[in-house]
Amino acid sequence: TGLVAGGHLLLEGSPGLGKTLLVKTLAGCLGLTFRRIQFTPDLMPADITGGPSLMKGPDGSNTLQFRPGPVFTNVLLADEINRGTPKTQSALLEAMAEGSVTVAGSRRRLDLPFFVLATQNPIEMEGTYPLPEAQLDRFMFKLSVPFPGREVLKSIGDQTTRNTTAEPEQVLSQSALLDIQNVVTELHTPEPAFDFAARLVLATHPERDEAPPIVRSAVRFGASPRAMQALIRAGRARALMAGRKHVSTDDIRAIAPLVLTHRVVLSFEAQLDRISAPDIVAAILQNHRS
Repeated sequence: TGLVAGGHLLLEGSPGLGKTLLVKTLAGCLGLTFRRIQFTPDLMPADITGGPSLMKGPDGSNTLQFRPGPVFTNVLLADEINRGTPKTQSALLEAMAEGSVTVAGSRRRLDLPFFVLATQNPIEMEGTYPLPEAQLDRFMFKLSVPFPGREVLKSIGDQTTRNTTAEPEQVLSQSALLDIQNVVTELHTPEPAFDFAARLVLATHPERDEAPPIVRSAVRFGASPRAMQALIRAGRARALMAGRKHVSTDDIRAIAPLVLTHRVVLSFEAQLDRISAPDIVAAILQNHRS
């Protein structure tokens, strides 16, 4: 849904759960180019965006030419993004929001579609730099990947320890995906769907009348207008994938937890009372039936 809607995704889960393989397989099925960046504390912004490089010409003269970094791709895996420094994390901001990169005063457009899937490990905190709220807001969805059960672990052990691996089959072309994304932007969205999405976003703000009691006592800051944009875009994508030509409030309700949870900033009292962001979003949805 996020890819069809043109949004970015943040995955949170333990290492070894197949997140890298998932993204590579997705890119292969859609005929898209794929790059992976392993974030470390010594990673520099130029390692992501690229930069001018001294090149020797046929006549022996030296010239500066731009050498593109791994951000110039269709599907970018930012692995363990919380291990990079804030300066390096911010190098992705322009690319995620504007679809372009500015280096040495020159702006260069990225090929479309452009999809960032970032992962972070919630277990280890030493040597990590948690993403600030402003950067979390750039991700349309945040998903938590649970640890697999016994049967899934057995399947992993069986399928991933052989000499041969299955190659993904391309089922959609790059141009077809762009056409689908264009259809999503034009999908009919009635006024009640806009109104319902707006009420959900306003309900995350403790100073608003739409906020339920738990929000007023446990939330410091609510979701930004980007949450409204994400609700509408993801709702349209969900409706289209279900074969419908219009968005309903049920589409907005279904994707609201993925959109709002990482955009709610909890108060210190909420942490003491062990109130989580999913609890807040669930209370908001319970309070707003339609």
